[in-house]
Amino acid sequence: MNINRRTFIELSSALAGSSVIASSMPWLSAFQNTVPSGRSASDRVRIGFIGVGNRGSTLLLNVKDFQDRLNVEIAAVCDIYEPHYQDAIRLTDGNAEAFYDYREMLDKVDLDAVVIATPLNDHVGPTIAAYEAGLHVFCEKSMARTLEDTKLMYDKHIEHDKIMLIGHQRLFSPVYLEAIERIRRGVYGPITMVKGHWHRNRDWIMYDTEPRSELDRQLNWRLYKETSAGMITELSSHHLQIANWVMGVQPVSVLGSGSINFWKDHREVWDNFGLVFQYPDGTHFTYSCLQSNRHNGVQIQALGNKGMVDLEINKQFWEDPPAPPAIRKLIHSIESSLFDTIPIGGATWVPAEPVAYGGEFITDGWEMNETQLFLEAFVEYIRKGRAPEELSLEGYNASTWTLLAEQTTMTGEKAELPEGYLV
Repeated sequence: MNINRRTFIELSSALAGSSVIASSMPWLSAFQNTVPSGRSASDRVRIGFIGVGNRGSTLLLNVKDFQDRLNVEIAAVCDIYEPHYQDAIRLTDGNAEAFYDYREMLDKVDLDAVVIATPLNDHVGPTIAAYEAGLHVFCEKSMARTLEDTKLMYDKHIEHDKIMLIGHQRLFSPVYLEAIERIRRGVYGPITMVKGHWHRNRDWIMYDTEPRSELDRQLNWRLYKETSAGMITELSSHHLQIANWVMGVQPVSVLGSGSINFWKDHREVWDNFGLVFQYPDGTHFTYSCLQSNRHNGVQIQALGNKGMVDLEINKQFWEDPPAPPAIRKLIHSIESSLFDTIPIGGATWVPAEPVAYGGEFITDGWEMNETQLFLEAFVEYIRKGRAPEELSLEGYNASTWTLLAEQTTMTGEKAELPEGYLV
């Protein structure tokens, strides 16, 4: 990890040298202007984890990996589900105080911050309680189940002047950082469309429980409307945040539709949907999710008149790429007045197709753990007492517009953000 971290610091230092990037991605400064982490107990950052299931345990293990290096203590863990509660104790080697109720944890343990990884509809309660206790918050995406709760979380972050980071880890991905910097410099030309998809072939049932039972609703919460919008909030929120980042602004409208056309079980959320977001300059972000075919996998592409960048696969493709061998052979034959039969109908006779020449890598640093880098930055911001507001806004705008995306798939009508939710 240290080698990768040094590589990231070098990259972020280079990118931060650009005046455009310094103004649009100020969170990179977390890795240049660090606050020294003393080794004493008084210098230690104490973090509590609320929700230690699949995602919460991943976040916990990432913090555990750097806690000695950055003088961090996982001081408390909380989960209402007994197996997760016991797992949290085991993952922290019994060193963290364990609770079933986050309110009791906040009352009894001296903390600096919390990491929240509960089901979507349960983000708002712990977040507000943490702010009222004077703590900083790292919360998994999306922010909340309703626009009202999303705005409330944001307002409390402002009111209490405490950090609010939402778990869009691609903000700390070397691939995305390099690509956004090039987009800002106009390397690919003006971006005239953003495209994305996340296609899977799985039922997304993570726990084998009785369908519709109380336990099933608790553990497989992603399948129920009360607790989630399904793939719209849990998957597409990532790519909407990226589209907003690419465009440098939030959308003005979204139109889409969804249905359940394959997984005819007890789920209440769509197993497929398509969305079109429109931005102020008329550019569109088209997006689809599918749970019955994984052929196309996961991608998000920014297209300009000079080239296209495919961020999830770390590739960029030019509109005028180097000529494939078949073309060079044809040109040579014409110039030499040779009229041999030359095959030109095969796969190499497609110079504008990315498959023909394979594209180029955006960066060779793509294997770095952006989730851990984000959490390291969170610790650094805690020591400073403040984080760049741009990070909070990325989380807020992605969260509000995913909820509007759900709305349009339910009504079939174009959705716009009500004025009262603009920040």
